[in-house]
Amino acid sequence: MFYLDRAATTPVRREVLEAMWPYLTGVFGNPSSPHAVGDAAARGLADARAAVATFLGCRPGEVVFTSGGTEGANTAVKGIALAAPRGRHVVTSAIEHEAVLESCRYLERHHGFDVTVVPVAPDGLVSPEALAAAVRPDTTLVSVAHADNEIGTVQDLPALAAVAHGVGARFHTDAVQSAPWLPVGLDRLGVDALSFSGHKLGAPKGTGVLAVRGGVPLEPLLHGGGHERGRRSGTEDVAGAVAIATAVAIAAAERDDAAARATGTRDALVRGVLASVPGAVLTGAAERRLPGHASFCFPGVPDGPAAVNGETVLLELEQRDVVSSSGSACAAGSTEASHVLTALGLSADTARTALRLTFDAGLADEDVPVVVAAVAEAVATVRALV
Repeated sequence: MFYLDRAATTPVRREVLEAMWPYLTGVFGNPSSPHAVGDAAARGLADARAAVATFLGCRPGEVVFTSGGTEGANTAVKGIALAAPRGRHVVTSAIEHEAVLESCRYLERHHGFDVTVVPVAPDGLVSPEALAAAVRPDTTLVSVAHADNEIGTVQDLPALAAVAHGVGARFHTDAVQSAPWLPVGLDRLGVDALSFSGHKLGAPKGTGVLAVRGGVPLEPLLHGGGHERGRRSGTEDVAGAVAIATAVAIAAAERDDAAARATGTRDALVRGVLASVPGAVLTGAAERRLPGHASFCFPGVPDGPAAVNGETVLLELEQRDVVSSSGSACAAGSTEASHVLTALGLSADTARTALRLTFDAGLADEDVPVVVAAVAEAVATVRALV
């Protein structure tokens, strides 16, 4: 079986499980407890925080452990906007994850913020010029994802963050998809806050990180014991923190080689699908995209079959031992067309034909023709039913 849905989740790595195990068994203490059992857990938590800080090129005190990308994005968007607003205006892009979009809508509904949604180009890129036209003197926060989960497009964050900082606004980025593949960090990307999830890079589900630059006020979503320097109350998941620290260390060590190999595989897969499936359309930027990410739509062919049903293609692919998705796992089962794909200018009917193939460096060159043939057969089968 070919598992080509790594943008949805990845298996937990053995090294991660082994690193977690002591903190699930013998070192079980509460890291806030003032005794030897608690101290052992506290040391593990501190070491994990330092390891994540190294991965992000920031200070350990700027790292907040969360339950995943959704909590991190919610905390950053709501927390920064509410903590010290320069005004009541936030800016985001049309292709953000719902965790960001819904957080912005929450600020709009319940706190009187104005929300400006910046359009994207047909390849999914946000231009600095479009962002400059959207920000205002009262803009308090801009949130744009580093890489999109549905189409793989990678944004020029330093350029976009410079626009936000030019009017005095803070900048948050959702780095859930980019963290496994690309160098990320507050200084490297020029951002004030960055969130990502552990289960995209070999840690368990329910683990995540939010990095917030020192000096940036953050209103917490969770109140209580003042854990994580008052930014996220609740007894820390020490084993989860150790897991994500181990996963990011492995990712950093393997990243360059893995990205180079997956980029070559991606390009071969894209060429193969476009050549083998009549009318196939690559979605997202051809060059500025994640290494292990190929996404397509299969609209109706002129003088031929109508647009295929994407969910039916997925079922056909699974019959051919290819497991994939049509887009964000968070929206699986929805009959609505993807807001990301329609933001690119695609029709709702075309957007419903989406296929996303996401993989790691383990997909070998010799596997590409097999996957391409499976996609071509699946689309042809569905088109024959239309």
